[in-house]
Amino acid sequence: MKSGFIGIIGRPNVGKSTLLNSIAGEKIAIATEKPQTTRNRIRGVYTALAENDADSVQMVFIDTPGIHKPRNKLGSYMTRTASETLRETDATLFVADSAPGSGDAHILKLLAGISAPRIAVINKIDLLPPDAFKAVYDAYAKHEMFHEVLGVSALTGRNVDRLIGILKNLLADGPMFFPEDAVTDCPERFIACELIREKLLLYLDDEIPHGVAVEIESYEELRGLTRIGAVIYCEKKSHKGMIIGKEGRKLKGVGKRARADIEALLGVKVFLQLWVKVRENWRDSDFALRSLGYRDE
Repeated sequence: MKSGFIGIIGRPNVGKSTLLNSIAGEKIAIATEKPQTTRNRIRGVYTALAENDADSVQMVFIDTPGIHKPRNKLGSYMTRTASETLRETDATLFVADSAPGSGDAHILKLLAGISAPRIAVINKIDLLPPDAFKAVYDAYAKHEMFHEVLGVSALTGRNVDRLIGILKNLLADGPMFFPEDAVTDCPERFIACELIREKLLLYLDDEIPHGVAVEIESYEELRGLTRIGAVIYCEKKSHKGMIIGKEGRKLKGVGKRARADIEALLGVKVFLQLWVKVRENWRDSDFALRSLGYRDE
C-alpha cells in the first residue's frame, strides 16, 4: 500500500482545520472564523483499503497553527510548531484563500527550502467568482515550487476527493501506521478540551479568546456516562466576568454546546462541569505553557 505524512500549512484563518475535518470525515480539529484557533499539531488519518493492496492508501495529515508574527511565547511556540512540521512530511499542502500577500512571504520561503512535493490548495472557492479564482490561481501557478495548484472548498467538500487522488500518486509504498478505523491519534481528553475552547472562541469578544486556555482536571468514564471537569484560564479578572456572563448564562451556553459536541464524539452521555480561573500572563510563562500542554514533542 501507499502511505505517508502530509503537512497542512498556511496563514491563520485560511481553512486548514476545516480541510482536515473534511478529509477525515469527522470533526477532529476545531475551526472558527477567528485567526490562530489551532494551537497544536493535530493529526488526522485517511485510510482507503482496496482488494488489491497496491491500490490501498493511508495518509496521516498534520494540521498546524497558522504562521504569524508572534507576540508572546505561545505565539512563538505555535509558529515554531508549524515550521518544524515541514521537516517530517512526505508532502505539504500550502492552504491559501487569496493571492500571496506580505504574510505569505515567510511561508513561501520555508516551502522553497524543502524537497518534498508541495501543493498549493486554494480554499473557499465557493466564495470566489471565476475571475477572482483565476487571479489567485495564476499567482501561485507562477511559483515553480508547486507540484500542482488546486482549488477546493473544504466546507462543501468540492475537489477534496481530487486532492486525495493527487496525493496518493505522490506517495511511495509504505506501512500502515494506524488501524483502519482510526481518524486521529489525539486522545479523547485532548479533543474534548479543544471543543470547549472552540465554543469559547465562538461566544467571546475578539479581545478575549487568545488569552483563554482550557485544562481538563478530571475525566471519569462510567457505563454510558463520562464525567468531565474542566478549568478555563483567562489572563485578566475583568475577562473572568465576561466569560461567566450575567447570571452565568454565557458559561452555561459554552458548556451546553461543548457537551453536545463531546457527546457526539464519545457516543455516550456527558456530564460537563466548567470553572473559570485567572492566570495572569500565562501566554508568556514557560511553566504555564508546559502545564497546559504547549510543549515541543
